[in-house]
Amino acid sequence: MKKNKHSINNIGIIGAGTMGSGIASVCAMKGYDTFIYDVKKEIIEKAENNIKNSYKKLLEKDKIDKKDVDTMFKKLRFVDKLEELKNSDLIIEAAVENIDIKRQIFRHLETICKPDSIFATNTSSISVTAISSILEKKERFVGMHFFNPANVMKLVEVIKGDFTSDEVLKTIVDLCEKLDKKPVICRDTPAFIVNRIARSFYGESLKILGEGNIDHVTIDNVMKQEGGFSKGPFELMDLIGIDVNFSVTKSVYEAFFYDPKYKPHPIQQKMVESGLLGRKTKQGFYKYINI
Repeated sequence: MKKNKHSINNIGIIGAGTMGSGIASVCAMKGYDTFIYDVKKEIIEKAENNIKNSYKKLLEKDKIDKKDVDTMFKKLRFVDKLEELKNSDLIIEAAVENIDIKRQIFRHLETICKPDSIFATNTSSISVTAISSILEKKERFVGMHFFNPANVMKLVEVIKGDFTSDEVLKTIVDLCEKLDKKPVICRDTPAFIVNRIARSFYGESLKILGEGNIDHVTIDNVMKQEGGFSKGPFELMDLIGIDVNFSVTKSVYEAFFYDPKYKPHPIQQKMVESGLLGRKTKQGFYKYINI
């Protein structure tokens, strides 16, 4: 049997926001040397505090002990220079949902990283094939879409682009299992599986709210009590980030050639323009004081 040339020992994470820091915390928890990068030092500092707090919560719940916390945190390095990731066996990009920015990042990575490094994008809606098209070694590129919060949610969509090699795909599936995640292999179609289905979950709720006959709290409660969801659509948008949700919705709408069922709602646009982005700004559909 042909030996897999890809061995994952250290992992680089690009983007220290909610998603990136969540992915990094999981990687370090499972024993991988993990570098987490962001252009903004204040975001890196916030990520460091958030990961420390997440480990403390596990300690308080007796899921880990003090020695585990120290060991896991030593596996993390917080950096503000992309060159620090050059020796990574795998780099997972969790930057903003903008294809031009993602392409720019990977184009630069290809000039500094090892030839056998795997590049993965955590995109939730942009074509994996389209992002990888600017690379010389397109076969090493794959989609690896975690769900928020990444340190809790088990599902990971592993997206095989048109150029992704079977070897890289298998390596990532195996890694997901080592991270105690549930990998699901997806085709490179607009929004993959979950986000395509979820557009109706958010979209119909926003339409109902926009009609003005019922408030967001009631809609959330109905969805939880009668629909069996752990969070209502507005709670979930606040958690994910209303800007992120809006960006994904626009991307899916465009990808499906403006099919009305994926159409964004003016409420989303108004909130994004007003800076009401959810938990990360301490106000979205709900107000957040002690976070």
